Amino acid sequence: MGFHRLRRARAVLVVLAVPLLIAGPVTQPAQAQSETVLRVALIQEIDHLNPFTASFSSSAMIGRFAWEFLTLPSAEDATPTGGVAEDWQASDDKLTWTFTIREGMTWSDGEPVTAEDAAFTFNRIMSDPKAAEANGSYVENFEKVTAPDERTLVIKTKAPQASMTALDIPIVPEHLWSDVTDMAAPETDELDLVGVGSGPFVISEYRPNEIVTLEANPDYWRGAPQIDELQFVKFENADAAVAALKNGEVDFVNRLTQAQFDSLEGEDGIETNQASGRRYRELLMNPGATNIEGQPIGDGHPALRDVEVRRAIAQAIDPQVLVDKVLGGYGELPGGLVPPIYEDFHYMPSDEDKFTFDPAAANRALDEAGYRKGPDGVRAGADGRKLEFRLTARSSEDYGLRASDYLAGWLGDIGIKVTKNLVSDNEVDETTSSGNYDLALSGWGTNPDPDYILGKQTCASLPATSGSSSSNAFFCDETYDELYAKQAAALDPATRAEFVKQAQARYYEQVPSLVLDYDNVLEAYRSDRFTGLQRQPEGEGQIMEQTGYWGFYGARPVEGGAGDDGGGVSAGTWVAIGAGALLVLVGGGTALARRRSAADDRE
Repeated sequence: MGFHRLRRARAVLVVLAVPLLIAGPVTQPAQAQSETVLRVALIQEIDHLNPFTASFSSSAMIGRFAWEFLTLPSAEDATPTGGVAEDWQASDDKLTWTFTIREGMTWSDGEPVTAEDAAFTFNRIMSDPKAAEANGSYVENFEKVTAPDERTLVIKTKAPQASMTALDIPIVPEHLWSDVTDMAAPETDELDLVGVGSGPFVISEYRPNEIVTLEANPDYWRGAPQIDELQFVKFENADAAVAALKNGEVDFVNRLTQAQFDSLEGEDGIETNQASGRRYRELLMNPGATNIEGQPIGDGHPALRDVEVRRAIAQAIDPQVLVDKVLGGYGELPGGLVPPIYEDFHYMPSDEDKFTFDPAAANRALDEAGYRKGPDGVRAGADGRKLEFRLTARSSEDYGLRASDYLAGWLGDIGIKVTKNLVSDNEVDETTSSGNYDLALSGWGTNPDPDYILGKQTCASLPATSGSSSSNAFFCDETYDELYAKQAAALDPATRAEFVKQAQARYYEQVPSLVLDYDNVLEAYRSDRFTGLQRQPEGEGQIMEQTGYWGFYGARPVEGGAGDDGGGVSAGTWVAIGAGALLVLVGGGTALARRRSAADDRE
């Protein structure tokens, strides 16, 4: 099978009833000592390794390491650069795009990467709703995709499409994936499929809720990475991950809180990085979830179908407090769905259109809409049903825990009773994607090209079945769809940017969700072990959750540093304490709190 192989057993799990004291590091095998392993703390869960269905940001990030795209955003400034395709051109009418596939590129099992692989990938998404779950919006305008020969891919579109050099879709090997009949089947996450890739690293081990291991691809077309292995190690929370970073048991941590980030600044051997991020946080407000056929799904409160209720909620929330008190100042005030890091497409409402913190105005709006307060101070509609909403958020996340308290208090002040529903991260995703929520804290990562995040809000993205994450907020609005179509077809950058902002303005006005803030990226790494971690954009951007793989692909061990001698989770021994709530990493000697369940931070 060439490079692809099942990974050797990397750990021994021993269940104990009592804690274990560890005197020192375990002597490691000679083979492990020769490996350079960069260990990344993973706070989020992996929903799928299958690139057709992966929607969590952590899953999408791992996919970017394993499978090359046709083109991808460059490290320098996120403009398109070649991937599977080394050249591309559009016809005069902009309806036919011809991509030249890179010569000599191979899959990690030795088979050649061809135009047939790319055509298969796109055609499967076009024809199979399950395969379209993660990236279906990119191909909705495709009419036909063909491969006239091994190095030529031709995509015909129904209308001009501005995002043709920003198709964030991993290309997969046809010779393996063509045999898959059910793209949602559990076996699509197994190594037999996901362990063959074309990226700088190849997935070699996956233990759910514990670790994902990727080995360097020696045949990667840009050149083999300078590290042998990437390990994404699962942690219960960021506090445990930070402790592991300080103790040298992991090499990289992201999604830090303000207090954690501040505590790491100036630490010997650790470098911190703060940057404008490509993520936004939002409060979902169930506008009446339906599937693609218009049939209701879920159990959202019917009052939230009233846009006046959603607007009143928006007026009752103070984003400045969330940025100052919950994010510790490490965030930016909200506007539209595209963060300010992508300034050409960022929408910020005018003072006249902006939802400002005004509880008195929110109370008046609800009064005028017919929602009167009862003796207990809780409002009810004409049908007598009280405005009692569930607020679903992640119990494992500092932001969810703290922001939910503020939100419950603010909404209580306008006569809306909020019951906090703090659950595991996978439960948040399952709840929101099935429409079984009233309010929910969520978030998405955005790309340099706005088409993906805008496409998640269209009627066409409504799910075929309950439980799909194809739609962000179950929004379906004819006016919005018209503006989305206009931006998608506008090839002039200035014209497109205007339509992008108009689409965001319509979304903002209808409030199926309210953007609460744009997080700053707060991350840290062991600079005494590794150097060369590339930021995107160059010099000032983030390292880990890029729209590419540059951050860790460029990493190299510090000469003479600890990163030069291997180590890591792969060479240690996992010891479970009690019923498995904690794991101790014997190779480093520190207890690592492990995550009990899953993560919902979608992308």
